[in-house]
Amino acid sequence: MDLITVDFETYYDQDFSLSKMTTEEYVRDSRFEVIGVAIKVNNGPTEWASGTHKQFQRYLDTFDWGNSMVVAHNTMFDGAILNWLFGINPKVWADTLCMARAIHGVNAKASLNALTERYGLGKKGTEVVAAKGKYRKDFTDEELSRYGDYCINDVELAYRLFSKMGKGFPKQELKIIDITLRMFLDPILELDLGLLEFHLDNVKFRKDDLLSKVNATKKALMSNAKFAELLEGVGVVPPTKISLTTGKKAFAFAKTDEGLKELECHDDERVQALVAARLGNKSTLEETRAQRFIDIAKRGTLPVPIRYYAAHTGRWGGSDKINLQNLPSRGDNGKKLKNSILAPKGYTLIDCDSSQIEARVLAWLAGQDDLTEAFAAGKDVYKQMASKIYNVSEEDITKDQRFVGKTTILGAGYGMGAVRFKDQLASFGFDMDLKEARRVISVYRDSNWKIGQLWREGQNVLTEFTRGNKGKFGLDGVIEIVPKKTAIRLPSRLLLRYENLEFEQNERGVQFTYKTRKGPTNIYGGKVVENVCQALARCIIGEQMLKIGRKYHIVMTVHDSIICCVPETEVSEAQLSVEESMRWVPDWATGLPLDCESGIGKRYGECE
Repeated sequence: MDLITVDFETYYDQDFSLSKMTTEEYVRDSRFEVIGVAIKVNNGPTEWASGTHKQFQRYLDTFDWGNSMVVAHNTMFDGAILNWLFGINPKVWADTLCMARAIHGVNAKASLNALTERYGLGKKGTEVVAAKGKYRKDFTDEELSRYGDYCINDVELAYRLFSKMGKGFPKQELKIIDITLRMFLDPILELDLGLLEFHLDNVKFRKDDLLSKVNATKKALMSNAKFAELLEGVGVVPPTKISLTTGKKAFAFAKTDEGLKELECHDDERVQALVAARLGNKSTLEETRAQRFIDIAKRGTLPVPIRYYAAHTGRWGGSDKINLQNLPSRGDNGKKLKNSILAPKGYTLIDCDSSQIEARVLAWLAGQDDLTEAFAAGKDVYKQMASKIYNVSEEDITKDQRFVGKTTILGAGYGMGAVRFKDQLASFGFDMDLKEARRVISVYRDSNWKIGQLWREGQNVLTEFTRGNKGKFGLDGVIEIVPKKTAIRLPSRLLLRYENLEFEQNERGVQFTYKTRKGPTNIYGGKVVENVCQALARCIIGEQMLKIGRKYHIVMTVHDSIICCVPETEVSEAQLSVEESMRWVPDWATGLPLDCESGIGKRYGECE
């Protein structure tokens, strides 16, 4: 298999660029023009070509793409040009930007310039600045030649970077990168334009109606106390933070506060409307996203932009301003966006979701055998927990009691305290006083003492990091502590990093922090456990994705689910095969009981 390194130079100006537009709308825009392309096959000389669209097509068709791996820096862009404009779909897609996030972490600078300087491979040029606002016809021969040299240099840098980072990079992660990129680069999902336009009109009408009903005056919106009352009036616990100025608890109502950002994505339209009005936005997130879907529908099929290694734990994330990781799912109106996503004619979608994977990984990793065995036996662990909490038989557990048991199992496993547990229940409309919340948390910890021990092991790992020593963590042979890098090596062979780990002693004990782009971030034993469990779950889903991808076209992954598109004639067989793959356990996770649920439908929203 050949390695083809590629880089396109395209027309851009002040208002028409990737800094102002998504990759999808930029490449599909009528103003888009390819000015030139540089291509390197294996370690041969890099060529530069410029011409008309037909000339590009003839030139590109001379390469054996079907037997090649194509690499670029930000392949979502260069790959979109190759596939969408020229119909080129190579055997494998690779991307140095994706690899850099996995190798150096999501907080490291990952531009081509930053990475080549980091590795001492050369320096990126600046000729692109002079190309602003110029179509190909606007270049002189000399200017076009200089632009070609600039592009050739970028390809050489990308090739050297891939060669450097590729040494030791896990092969299965390269395959996962390929599958992730294909969700965007080989789009087959369609959008229901009529449903989207109807939904957008309804959302706009309901927003105005809802704001009038909650009496959200400008004065009330801008007062922290009054805004908190408005949120409470629609069943939401106002988010809080510790003020850096006073050191006391305060409302997290600034536009940069994570708590308020989460409310922007809330399933309840009333909450979205209040937050949008508070921030002075003309549109709610639902309006903005519906409009983006409409615009994409008018341009073609839906490229699914999933960001490989988007999170600290290696999980995927949303991209290109249509975060498909958090589409609303509650209620008929909340599911309109999901229902607008369609399988192509003659095909059906299968959405298979790994059941309680983090809770299962946690119990297994901690050696909490009774809980692990209950999962393996298919027992209702939520009822079992509720039975312990309320001291009644499982047969007599009520719906509300089971809900408390479920929230406890899914929420208390990473060291959550009573106050946060109470707030979490309140966010679901369930009221519990603080004394009762403390009792519930105590019952959980007494019943699952080995999980509590794992939190302490996580705290000890942080302490040993500062001493340059290894610490014990969970089952033997699952993860490896790498003190020289203040990191944990995962089964994928990639690292879960805690860079610039520091600690200080205060009245609450020893507080550890590590460096992220947002600044120092607190880390403690329970959070280490959460990070590791999420990272292990991602490793498992990645390996399962590879098994499914050998047979079926994977079109999306959302949290712990994999969505694939199969011919209508193969649905029953495919659904069984996908479920079998999602229950498959990697060799390194022997004894971990995995399970899944799946649904099918012509529309994504029908699969749930």
